[in-house]
Amino acid sequence: MNLPNPSTHDKALAINLHPAQYGTFAEIGAGQEVARWFFHVGGAAATVARSISAYDMAMSTATYGPTARYVSRQRLQAMLEYEFQLLLTQLDGVRGERSTFFVFANTVAARSYSHQEDGHGWLGVRFQTHPREAPSDLLIHVRLLERDNLREQEALGILGVNLLYAAFHYYQEPDVLIRSLLDGLTRDRAEIDVIQCTGPAFAGVDNRLLSLQLVEQQLTDAAMFTVDGEVVQPSEILYKRPILIERGSFRPPTNLTLDLLACALERFRHEPQVQEESPVVLLEMTLRNLTTDRGVDHTDFLARVDLLRAVGQNVLISNFGRYFRLVDYLASYTQKPIGIAVGVPSLREIFDAEYYKDLPGGRLESFGRLFKNAVKVYVYPSRDPTSRAVTTVETLEVERQFRHLKAFLLENHYVEQLDNYNQSYLPIVTRNVLTKIQTGDPAWEALVPPRIAQLIIQHKLFGYQPTREH
Repeated sequence: MNLPNPSTHDKALAINLHPAQYGTFAEIGAGQEVARWFFHVGGAAATVARSISAYDMAMSTATYGPTARYVSRQRLQAMLEYEFQLLLTQLDGVRGERSTFFVFANTVAARSYSHQEDGHGWLGVRFQTHPREAPSDLLIHVRLLERDNLREQEALGILGVNLLYAAFHYYQEPDVLIRSLLDGLTRDRAEIDVIQCTGPAFAGVDNRLLSLQLVEQQLTDAAMFTVDGEVVQPSEILYKRPILIERGSFRPPTNLTLDLLACALERFRHEPQVQEESPVVLLEMTLRNLTTDRGVDHTDFLARVDLLRAVGQNVLISNFGRYFRLVDYLASYTQKPIGIAVGVPSLREIFDAEYYKDLPGGRLESFGRLFKNAVKVYVYPSRDPTSRAVTTVETLEVERQFRHLKAFLLENHYVEQLDNYNQSYLPIVTRNVLTKIQTGDPAWEALVPPRIAQLIIQHKLFGYQPTREH
């Protein structure tokens, strides 16, 4: 049953009518909203081996083992493992040759009388595409944005049906799989900020590209990767932590790129509210920095992520064009200080009126929103390639009517000049380094960290052209 635009009802019924798909529904924390769809549409006896709601924490622990957090990726994985092994133990002998077993599981903190915050949870499917094949996993993290508990539960049920249907029908088409997850829903009802695929059904699939597509297809505003290459739910890393972030294209990361970050981090660590903490450091790329005339170049994106990992950095990919939107996002996870590391050219852009034409309050509104939280901007100087004059935040020229605003920001230490920089890095301009890489000019190698140069040469990144020395 392959309909061009299947509804939630169509999807659940298609799975129920499939002669091989057979499995378990295990749901914690928000009732059995997903299983209900399969019983509701009819034919569930041919599909549902078992349906369980371990709603009580003690029952959940007794069934799936102890856990530090009941709404977590670890709990979801324990549920999938337990229930799938139970299916194999009890049913493989009698129907393993003709069945593709699956387990759908979720663990959700939904809106309730005692929990008035947005709901969120982990949903996952462990499934076989052929009988007795090794299973594959498809996991997502969702934020439920409804203000009404019943509509939140409804959204969860639709999401679960979409996820199970996508696992069986779209596992070979990752972009279609992602696009289908919000079928029957709108972005203001739910946000999916993590997706993770493993197993033989997803051989060759890179989870980082899937996360990028979540942002591209507007299922979320941002996705995060750790230095280990792991796709993570942002709260796992950012919750109640001081955060320092640097935005850029990183094509490639240069000596100046990393010196800017190091100088800002040294200053950030000495802030009174940060001294006893271990700050999270992020390098952020926006979709604007990844988009060409042909769209987003996925190979190029992976190259940049791999280079940043090679120099020990976590990566955030987002669709935040303006800095205050980035700050709003980070502040949703922490009330601790947020530091932003920028160069003079980026600060000049922040002051540019063209950047805020569509805001009713223009630049004043943008600065108010940027600095309403515990935010500090650290500014690295720049050098004019012609006059060789160095511009700092103090000497940066702004429009006359905004000179008092600039003075206010400096006097109140919302914006601070970085003085601990390496002067030899000031002539470095990323686009010029890229040109040298692409034209075979060996001078570029001295402008990037040695490990970055090694990887660019080894993998021929960014249109690298070898020189006689290579």
